Amino acid sequence: MFILISFPTDLFAQSSKDKDNYTYQVREEKGDLNNDRKMDKITVKMDTVDKTRPLRLQIFLSQPNGKLNLDVSSTKIIEPQYPAEKQGEFNGYQIPDFFIEKGILQMWSEIKSGNITYDFKYNDGNFELINVKKLTNNATKGYTDENTIFTETEFNLVTGIRTETDEISGSDKALKVRKKRVLIRPLPKIQDFKFSDKELY
Repeated sequence: MFILISFPTDLFAQSSKDKDNYTYQVREEKGDLNNDRKMDKITVKMDTVDKTRPLRLQIFLSQPNGKLNLDVSSTKIIEPQYPAEKQGEFNGYQIPDFFIEKGILQMWSEIKSGNITYDFKYNDGNFELINVKKLTNNATKGYTDENTIFTETEFNLVTGIRTETDEISGSDKALKVRKKRVLIRPLPKIQDFKFSDKELY
């Protein structure tokens, strides 16, 4: 007797979609992130199946039993290597570097004509963005000097003070310093942070 058994086609599609394809590890850093004097860990892994090559940041915090527990997982914080909007072209930037220094998780990324560093601090169960430092060069800033103009931006999100300093390459003297107060409350959390947020700072 022949029995035809049918399965919903979307069941297999869902199963395939849910499969973890973030298998290629490109970054790993260890250090104490929550001041418990135990080693925590962060990893960045790439999905090698998706043609955009998305990346996932995961933060693992140490537990009293010595094991590591997944605390944060985000696929929004790092731009895919081949964004869909670029129709298969490389985004032009290397994969961000991560560092753990004095309990601060630092993310260093390349941006157009420079780089940007984000500092995240563990507070009350969340990793909050507390400081942003950006360095860019722009020779069309309005100055007549032929040397490259560098602009260093430091944004302390805790105090709300944002400082921009223009300098000429090779000079110790600032051309111009601009300060303003910008309060962002609540402080951005790392799980909500998107790579496109760099435009905000």
